[in-house]
Amino acid sequence: MNISRRRLLKLAALAVAAPAVSRAAFAADWPKDRLIRAIIPFSPGASIDIIGRIVAEALAQRIGQTIVIENRSGAGGTIGSSLVAKSEPDGYTLLINASNHTITPVIYKNLAFDAVNDFAGVALFGIVPNVLLVSPDKGYKTVQDLVAKAKTQELTFSSAGIGSASHWAAERFRISAGFKATHVPFRGGLESLTEVMTGRVDFCCIGISAGMAFIREGKALPLCVTSLKRSPSLPDLVTSIEAGYKDSNYNFWNGLLAPAKTPRSIVERLHAEVTALLAAPEVQKKLNAQGVEASPVTPAEYDAQMRQEIAANLQIAREAGVQTN
Repeated sequence: MNISRRRLLKLAALAVAAPAVSRAAFAADWPKDRLIRAIIPFSPGASIDIIGRIVAEALAQRIGQTIVIENRSGAGGTIGSSLVAKSEPDGYTLLINASNHTITPVIYKNLAFDAVNDFAGVALFGIVPNVLLVSPDKGYKTVQDLVAKAKTQELTFSSAGIGSASHWAAERFRISAGFKATHVPFRGGLESLTEVMTGRVDFCCIGISAGMAFIREGKALPLCVTSLKRSPSLPDLVTSIEAGYKDSNYNFWNGLLAPAKTPRSIVERLHAEVTALLAAPEVQKKLNAQGVEASPVTPAEYDAQMRQEIAANLQIAREAGVQTN
């Protein structure tokens, strides 16, 4: 091999290695003095929006950088998620999302991103019980009253969009209770809940954090929580399982994700920072008020959990007869 050819191959090798080297060097001094964008793929007022803002504010204080929340709602959370999947994996664009992240690949067959392979799980904020809400004007006293009505007349239920966690929680409950109902999707949780409070839609299953203020004001009546155990936020409210509806519980998590190629050192740093702030008493107090229950996992466990949930959600979709897009 002549000298010029050896030199050409050396330069080519350096060119290939350069991106990896630059990413490693970039990660070493993260975060620099620049804004961090946190995309929430649902509208303001949704459970993930409320919880995400609590965590983002505390995280910004810990790392000494401004974190700007951007709500990019629509299409069951896929619009905002797609934006993050395609962003530069440099630790300056993050995704704050919920359980719907593992529902979307089941609902939408032609997604512009891969819900698992295009993202790295960073940290779970915790689990939020979903609460089944109706308008007080409907006259229901118990969840059994609602089910009895649903078996004589087809009811409607709202959600934050097809494939959202609020959609899935309601479907899970409906299947267990054995009745049919018409799904009415909206762009966000607040719009969904508003339609229930006005009585235009019969019920919804939404995160306690999104519904609590309206419950306190008497504008929304809770009939049960669709979680394995009662919520400390509503300790006198029965679970759907206690009410007699087997396998009606739905695990509604909230957490932080990053683009998959984000340097591992940044993912680990973010995980450590979020884990530390979640243990802070002042943050715990705010999250407890939103019904958040701790569910710590490592980034690797988070990734594995998402893969497992996608498989489980395929089964729910089949049972619910949900149409895919």
